[in-house]
Amino acid sequence: MPAWFPIISPHRPGAVRKSTSRRGLAPPTLAKGFAVAAALAALGGCAPHADPWHLTDVSGHLPNLDFTLTGDDGRPVNGDSFKGRTSLVYFGYTHCPDVCPETMARLMQVLGKLGPDAQKVRILFITVDPARDTPQALHDYVGAFDARHAEGLTGTDWQIESLAKRYRVAYQMEKRDAKGDYEVTHSSAVYVFDREGHARLLATDHDTPDAIALDLRRIIDDRS
Repeated sequence: MPAWFPIISPHRPGAVRKSTSRRGLAPPTLAKGFAVAAALAALGGCAPHADPWHLTDVSGHLPNLDFTLTGDDGRPVNGDSFKGRTSLVYFGYTHCPDVCPETMARLMQVLGKLGPDAQKVRILFITVDPARDTPQALHDYVGAFDARHAEGLTGTDWQIESLAKRYRVAYQMEKRDAKGDYEVTHSSAVYVFDREGHARLLATDHDTPDAIALDLRRIIDDRS
């Protein structure tokens, strides 16, 4: 059973949400992650920038987009497969009752605000429930939102756990009920990687579609 990994969530304590209508506080084991996040945010604030970001700037604080997983078409993919577009990476699962569909719906609003620039963006929905989320299940799930811009990714338990640890993502399987069903408590943040695969920004459920879209335009237009 995967352990908790701390997620970077500077000054935004709502980044870890259980996938249910009930809301709770983040586990105590994430306290260190929040402390580190706050420090990173402070460091980022020392760098001069003419226009501050609406989202949390994680440039230089998280590794590049790098993984080996299975796409929702059943074919192996890696981080290089998505270079050339801005990537929005979200860790969730298809049986999620509310947080995941809420996040995906918000990202659809963001793409709508980008207009033609939406073609330069790819949403990567990485499952934290590989036991149930087959490539076909992920294909159907993301396709229900937007098959043109979204792709589901899965892998072995080890691949998912390693990737979650790489990006400090928290998730944990909850106790099974009498029918064998279970929920997964998981982080709800969205990671923004530029076209070269560099980690740039972190968006949480506190960030509006307008704010996300504004920062995405800057990432898309950045030619440096």
